[in-house]
Amino acid sequence: MMTQQGQVLETLLSGGFVCRISNEDMFNFLQQPQTAQQIENQLNILNRTLTKAADGEVFYASYLSLADKERAVLERQFKEITANLLPLVEWLLLVQESTGQDVPLSQGSAIRLNELQTTIEDTPALLEQLGKISTFPLFGSTSKTADGQLKQVFKRLGELGYLVKPNSEKQIYIATGKLEYLYEVIRFIDETEALSLTEQAEAAMQQGVLL
Repeated sequence: MMTQQGQVLETLLSGGFVCRISNEDMFNFLQQPQTAQQIENQLNILNRTLTKAADGEVFYASYLSLADKERAVLERQFKEITANLLPLVEWLLLVQESTGQDVPLSQGSAIRLNELQTTIEDTPALLEQLGKISTFPLFGSTSKTADGQLKQVFKRLGELGYLVKPNSEKQIYIATGKLEYLYEVIRFIDETEALSLTEQAEAAMQQGVLL
C-alpha cells in the first residue's frame, strides 16, 4: 500500500494540483514544514520543486531548472493553456450569469447542477450560450439537450481538476484551488498581452507562473 508521502509525490509528478478541496489530507500534509521538505527533496532529484499559488492555497510541482527539453515542454503547455482559456472563461461567465453572483467562482464555491440547468433552460440566451460552450474541443459535447451538454462540461471540468463531486449521488460540484491558479494565469496573460505567444511563454517560465 502506498504511503501518504508516495501518494502526494505521485499526484504532483502527474501534474496534479493539491488544495483543501481536491484533497484535504494531502493539503495538510504539504502544510507541514517537515513533510513538505521531504517532498521537496524527492522532487529535486527529478528536477522539480514544490510550488505554491493563490497565496499558498494550491500546491503543484514545477521545474527546478530549465534546459532546452524543459523549455519545449513548457512552451507546449502554455499554448495548450491559452487555447483552452476561451471555453473556460465562457463557462465561468455562464455560471456567474446563471447564478446571479456578483463575483466569479472561487475555491470552495458550490454549484448545484439541477438548479443551474433549470435556470439555463428557462433563459434562451443562456441556453444558446451553453450550446456554444459545450461544443468547444475542450468539452466535446455532441448532445442537443441542456442536460447532456451540462453533464459533459462538468465531467470534463472534473477530469481537469477544476471541480470535484464530493457525493456521487448528488449533483453538487465544488470548485477547487486550480480555479484560483487559472485566475493567476489569466492575469499574467492580460499583463503580457502585448507580447507574442512565444514571448509570453518565455516570460511565464522566467516568472514561474506556469511551471
